[in-house]
Amino acid sequence: EGPCGWGPCTPRALQLCNNSEGYLAAYSLLAIFQGIVVNGLINISISTIEKRYELNSSLTGLISASYDIAFCVLSLFVSYFGERGHKPRWLAFSAFMLGLGSLVFSLPHFSSGKYQYGSKLEDTCQTAETTFANATCSASTNSSLHKYLYVFILGQLLLGVGGTPLYTLGTAFIDDSVPKHKSSLYIGIGYAMSLLGPAIGYVLGGQLLKVYIDIQIPKRQDTTYNKVDQDDPRWLGAWWIGFLVCFFAIWLLIIPFSCFPRHLPGTAKIQAEKISETHDDGSQVLVQTNNIGQSFKDFPMALLILLRNPVLMSLIVASSSEALVATGFATFLPKFIENQFGKSSSFSATLGGLVLIPAAALGQVISGVLVSKCKMDCKGIIKFMISTCSVALILNTVFLFAKCGNEPFAGVSETYNGTATLYNLTAPCNANCRCLRSMYYPICGRDEVQYFSPCFAGCASYLFNNMKKTYHNCSCIGKSKRENGSEDILYEAVPGKCPTQCKFLPLFLTFFFFAVVFTFMANTPTTVAILRCVPDKQRSFALGVQSVFLRLLGTIPGPILFGVAIDNSCTLWDINECETKGACWVYDNERMAYLLMGISAVCKTISIIFVVMAVYFYKPPPLTKALPRKTSEKISAIRT
Repeated sequence: EGPCGWGPCTPRALQLCNNSEGYLAAYSLLAIFQGIVVNGLINISISTIEKRYELNSSLTGLISASYDIAFCVLSLFVSYFGERGHKPRWLAFSAFMLGLGSLVFSLPHFSSGKYQYGSKLEDTCQTAETTFANATCSASTNSSLHKYLYVFILGQLLLGVGGTPLYTLGTAFIDDSVPKHKSSLYIGIGYAMSLLGPAIGYVLGGQLLKVYIDIQIPKRQDTTYNKVDQDDPRWLGAWWIGFLVCFFAIWLLIIPFSCFPRHLPGTAKIQAEKISETHDDGSQVLVQTNNIGQSFKDFPMALLILLRNPVLMSLIVASSSEALVATGFATFLPKFIENQFGKSSSFSATLGGLVLIPAAALGQVISGVLVSKCKMDCKGIIKFMISTCSVALILNTVFLFAKCGNEPFAGVSETYNGTATLYNLTAPCNANCRCLRSMYYPICGRDEVQYFSPCFAGCASYLFNNMKKTYHNCSCIGKSKRENGSEDILYEAVPGKCPTQCKFLPLFLTFFFFAVVFTFMANTPTTVAILRCVPDKQRSFALGVQSVFLRLLGTIPGPILFGVAIDNSCTLWDINECETKGACWVYDNERMAYLLMGISAVCKTISIIFVVMAVYFYKPPPLTKALPRKTSEKISAIRT
């Protein structure tokens, strides 16, 4: 324990922050900025980076995975060696690396030159006499832009190095510095703040993508290079600004973490009052008598002790199973809403964020408050997790009754007015239009049928009426199905998907919101139970072991498994002029709902089974098992 400052420099004003509340504030800020960069800005910028640096989705997937790779490799070592180190200074190092990673991630923008956009792609029907760029398959030109992939991977690796101490040593330091009954509340607040970061990142990144990538849009003399706007497929936003802002902000947080002492004032008294709830398998005695953890040669033994703890491993598998579902939905919930309920991608992303972020934060805080107020012991916390996971599993059945069928889609779910065949976008009415299947721009015809693009609908022209684009002279679109056909003369098609007849969206969002709340209500109790069921000197290391399994079994395979399930429900793939299979344009909604519900239900059932196993395996130490709470409190007072 000691004052807050730098060596002999200990200003009196800084001592006001030399407590658990001051540390929690600094920890929360760092967690927020880590979430902004890693889970917010990078996710929303990845499609822009794909286009700007000519990367395919598998390569950008490697960029995304680099953070978890660095986290997995370093988590065990950082948590092992940092357990007996100066934890606040480890977090100062964390802030340094997170800031450096943000800076490196933005560097390609400054060394790759100005963005050169090509000629405008026409989305209407082009006759055979009209020359049409990009209509033929051409070999990709030699470009050095893809080499910036390694810079992005380096940035992500640095971010992974910075994130490792934050959620292992940083969380353990909170548990060291506060009374046992307050630990869950403080950890819950810290975790809730970490969920605020991605929300801010998505909002900030979304606004920055409305700014042109080079700030000023260049003026071209060539008329074929029309000036781009935000609705133009060639538009790229200023993805790099957010990373620079976060670089400066995160490095400012090095200052408060570097001034905290090794232990906050009052830590010794708090530790003396705590009664061990370590699982009674002899590990506590083994760690204390052999002084395990003092050197690197103890690393294998220390790891083996944790891996042989059945309570710890049951909790880790349960939390990894929940993490698989959480990361899967965090990645693909906007896509599910977009396809099931016929909403735009931007509106779906906003809805997904409004459901996931507040629900997850609320679940973390509620569980932290309940565990703290009820002063639950380790076994009580694990039983509490069984109830929250069971309720989440029941609420998960919303996918069974709040799903929607597919709307009419020409060439997919129905033919072009009786011509052509299903799953074939080409029909006699658009055969001469030279349409690109790689250019998905859905429109809704007056016949209330959706078409892949204005070109596939046979539309030859478009107009702007009151700033709204309408398509005309469409050879594939039939007559209006409305009784009042007076509107037929106004337009034949409008941009966007046809309005869905499905009205289940409010019901789905309500049920899914509470499902997320109860899912995340198990998150904070899991961390607290892990900290309590292992030897006191191995708490940080236990969180490091959990982090490795959480990523290997949860956050890494989660999006992959959900992505495979969603691809399995695809009914129309993007096939470009080179016959290369790309993204999926149209999905079977019911199949998608059943597959996602099945994955979620299986994972949550596995989670409940392993939590039940943790309760079965847990054996409290003899002292806490034999004595009631009041007697235990008296013993703590005598120790103090």
